[in-house]
Amino acid sequence: MASDPEKHSHKASLLERLSNFLLREPEDREQLVELLHGAYENHLMDADSLAMIEGVLQVSEMQVRDIMIPRSQMDVIDITDPPEKFIPHVIETAHSRFPVIEDDKNDVIGILLAKDLLRYYAGEDFEVRDMLRPAVFIPESKRLNVLLKEFRSNRNHIAIVVDEYGGVAGMVTIEDVLEQIVGDIEDEYDYDEDEDNIIQNANGHYRVKALTEIGDFNTVVGTNLSDEEFSTIGGLVVNKFGHLPKRDDQVLIDNLSISVLRADSRRLHSILVEVIPDEPFPIEST
Repeated sequence: MASDPEKHSHKASLLERLSNFLLREPEDREQLVELLHGAYENHLMDADSLAMIEGVLQVSEMQVRDIMIPRSQMDVIDITDPPEKFIPHVIETAHSRFPVIEDDKNDVIGILLAKDLLRYYAGEDFEVRDMLRPAVFIPESKRLNVLLKEFRSNRNHIAIVVDEYGGVAGMVTIEDVLEQIVGDIEDEYDYDEDEDNIIQNANGHYRVKALTEIGDFNTVVGTNLSDEEFSTIGGLVVNKFGHLPKRDDQVLIDNLSISVLRADSRRLHSILVEVIPDEPFPIEST
């Protein structure tokens, strides 16, 4: 076993090698990225470290409009709805925070935390308007690195994005920003690594990892999808959309109704599949 001085010497050597490698001052971002890739290829950093550094560089150049959830895809609560009407939606989507609107998505009046609904189940006097937290509004052009700093300093996790005319364009969360640096963050739709790629829910729908082989999907679901052009179900779905979809986007493939469960700005992660039964031909009476 190496002694402590030897360990210290080894660490110092790695730092010196990395420093020497980066001594060539890059003149622009492209040269900096090239140097970082060179450091990775020379085993001075691992792949995760390289990806995170590249993510930080990317965040400094991106704006909120690049990653926001569009208004049409926002999961919101209407203040005019009673709790018994919107709580099933809260349970189904399983988010921790919801923008609350008054009749129209352009009129966001606050943010409701899902945990505050416990008061409703506790039998306390419950008025949604009294539970609302102030909504933070930001422009589409705000830089992500600036927004992340504001999220940290204000201990806020969600912001409503407005366009140049003051209308609601979408929303963005701290998770959306962090995913640009560290990659996808696990949420309520994640699978354990040991779980199957395809899981059938109690209602007969299938939760499917995007990396599932089409052949395996056909075997479990009983379909006959072609794997000549794409090997995974995710590749087939993305091709059908014609672009990288977002959560809750839906598409039909043959007799399959497919909804996106998880996707980030880089890739599709999981989908929800419903098999639509063929309608029987009506039997004409003679």
